[in-house]
Amino acid sequence: RVVCPGKCIASQVNATFFSISASSLTSKWVSLLFLFSFIAMNSPPPPPPRSQIGEGEKMVRALFAVARCHQPAVIFMDEIDSLLSQRSESDHESSRRIKTEFLVQLDGATTSADDRILIIGATNRPQDIDEAARRRLVKRLYIPLPDGSARKQIVSNLLREQAYSLTPEELEELSTTTDGYSGADMANLCREAAYGPVRAAAETIQHISADEMRPVLYKDFQAALHVIRPSVSERDLDLYIQWNKQFGCGKH
Repeated sequence: RVVCPGKCIASQVNATFFSISASSLTSKWVSLLFLFSFIAMNSPPPPPPRSQIGEGEKMVRALFAVARCHQPAVIFMDEIDSLLSQRSESDHESSRRIKTEFLVQLDGATTSADDRILIIGATNRPQDIDEAARRRLVKRLYIPLPDGSARKQIVSNLLREQAYSLTPEELEELSTTTDGYSGADMANLCREAAYGPVRAAAETIQHISADEMRPVLYKDFQAALHVIRPSVSERDLDLYIQWNKQFGCGKH
């Protein structure tokens, strides 16, 4: 199981944890507007009902207000680029207002001596984050892909509750073969490999118990490697490294 970094930090400092996404701050109407604009590329979207205008920024204000009431607090924003992307003339009014309100709240949370609120954002597209938001997010850390040792640890952790039989040499070979895989890729690889015993027992699975299933073997991972490929390209990695050199605070 992949653990949310914000939740991990919150548990370490005994803080209240909040997790938000773009979808949790935009109404169904805004989603429909996006779909309408996507289908009718050259047609302006219809105006939203008056009852829907301003709902997004109200939710942003409410989020930070509740966080202040339950300090210390950690607010984790996954895919922060979708919430705080670069502003443009083509932005819908609702989107602009949400971004503006978020920037205002970020200012307050990062400058007030009374607020004990830690804001954490995760993204795989840092180049899309608005410049004003980037300035407010003062600690910008590049988290590289897991190295061989980390990949071995990921496999061991994910298969902890699964019967498996891998020798230290096979585990070492697997960590070498999966160079370039992200943590999510490794999770998908383990999930795919775990289906190996089930597929092997497809004809007799109705007549055997779970205890009679064979363990996950190295050959299951070899088969899974043909299905699960790295999701991060060399081009993306180069972009991350260049962005980190220009705007980052080093490598974690």
